Amino acid sequence: MEKPRSETMPGLLAEMAGRFGERNFVTDRERRLSYAEFQAETIRVARGLHALGVRRGDKVALLMGNQAEWLLVEFAVTMLGGVLVALNTWWRRREMEHALSITDSSLLIMVDRYISNDYVGVLNDIGDLATALPKLKRIVCLGDRAPAGALAYADMLALGRDVPESMVLEAARVVQPRDLALLLFTSGSTSRSKAAELRHYGLIGNMHGIGERMHLTEEDRLLLVVSMFWGFACANGLFAVMTHGASLVLQYSYDPAEILRLVEAERCTALYTQPNIVLGIYNHPDRRRRDLSSWRTGICRGQVMDMVEEMGPKQMITSYGLTEGYGNSTNADAHWPSGMRRIGSGTPLPGNEMQIVDPATRTPLPPGTPGELRIRGYVTTGYYNDPVRTAEAIDADGWFYTGDIALFEEHGILQFRGRIKEMIKTGGINVTPADVEEVLEEHPAVRQAIVVGVPDRERDEIVAAMVVLRDGAAANTAELIEHCRRSVASFKVPRHIELVAYDEVPLTDTSKVAKRLVQERLASGYAAAQSADSGKADPA
Repeated sequence: MEKPRSETMPGLLAEMAGRFGERNFVTDRERRLSYAEFQAETIRVARGLHALGVRRGDKVALLMGNQAEWLLVEFAVTMLGGVLVALNTWWRRREMEHALSITDSSLLIMVDRYISNDYVGVLNDIGDLATALPKLKRIVCLGDRAPAGALAYADMLALGRDVPESMVLEAARVVQPRDLALLLFTSGSTSRSKAAELRHYGLIGNMHGIGERMHLTEEDRLLLVVSMFWGFACANGLFAVMTHGASLVLQYSYDPAEILRLVEAERCTALYTQPNIVLGIYNHPDRRRRDLSSWRTGICRGQVMDMVEEMGPKQMITSYGLTEGYGNSTNADAHWPSGMRRIGSGTPLPGNEMQIVDPATRTPLPPGTPGELRIRGYVTTGYYNDPVRTAEAIDADGWFYTGDIALFEEHGILQFRGRIKEMIKTGGINVTPADVEEVLEEHPAVRQAIVVGVPDRERDEIVAAMVVLRDGAAANTAELIEHCRRSVASFKVPRHIELVAYDEVPLTDTSKVAKRLVQERLASGYAAAQSADSGKADPA
């Protein structure tokens, strides 16, 4: 499909509402909205935000699960020239406070709870918000409970009745393609997440290319299972669909049985997955009795392509992506032969220039030689309020250094080989080891913690830790895991911990922790534990 003329989010919404007004755009568990209905509701939300003082450049944080209001707020904020700050629904107090603080968020729009997460309680744990987060002026809450002083979501909409629609539309008209649109969080080499800047033009230009690789049309319906705060959803999936006049079906929270039901009931043609999602639906007892014949395409990893194709779809594509690269930087093509679609991560998308360079000298390497992958084109302009880490990642010529080892094979297909950085990627989500080490070392019994990722078939990697206890202190692994569970998001909680003596920690010749050796030991221990658990479950 031809690329949309508009290069801003409000412009794209107006263009698509004009072209596909009565066609379904969003379906969630409570309602269906056509493109025209979604535009009208977005304007209504924007009027409410305008009444609360949201103006060009203001940062508005959003905390809720996969529901229509997430998208409505996203578009309403950017319609006013504001910047949406996407908060992770798995975060706890320390992570939430950090994100709100570094982004200068002046307004928080939230739900009172999501699944088992009590966000009113999280804000109460922060304490006096005026002291802890002085730039946060207002909170709007959707749900039965609310933090002290918060405004109900319905009351925000009511305030907007006094704001002329023309004010909102005029604000939308002055939004520019290179204005900041989203701040999405990604982990880095320190113990705190950083906010990647994504701009309007990139969200539309790069995502149109992704939709083209899947050969989307206005007849397609993408089921979004992954969380909306993730760039894979609120940037990649959303705009790949929208630039092609297609439809989104939102799953409120992950449930393999519900995925199967929605594919059948909503006749979904596309699905974004991670290996754990594929394994969950492949092994679910409902799979063989559900009609999955509508499912044609989507994104998956090459190692699970066999399972996916056994379930029906023959045009799934692989990808390489990161938050800083507007979702994906490479994709396979849905019309390629199956063998080509699974051997790597596809080829660079239009508008992206990619090179493999020597990690030390940054000199380009010949084809077929592994080195560090750098990207120029649709990449972040930097990390908000973090000039040091921005300068570390982006050079004077605009190259973004991914920290990933890769090579291009003879057909120009990218082959990902691993990470230079010590980042752990579990279930598609980045975890910084230092973040988990800090939490473990807050336990009074812990002297030292070394955290690494070890291989796992379902999640790619899991978080594992080698822990040294203080002299005379006592703690078991279950206690340490529970300590982490109370402090950080669930995906950061170690799934495997080994307690060792201080002199058992492997060291390099220069007396630094030999993380490769730590990783080898923990990987072996985790594999043995998994094998033992499997044997208990199946004595035969």
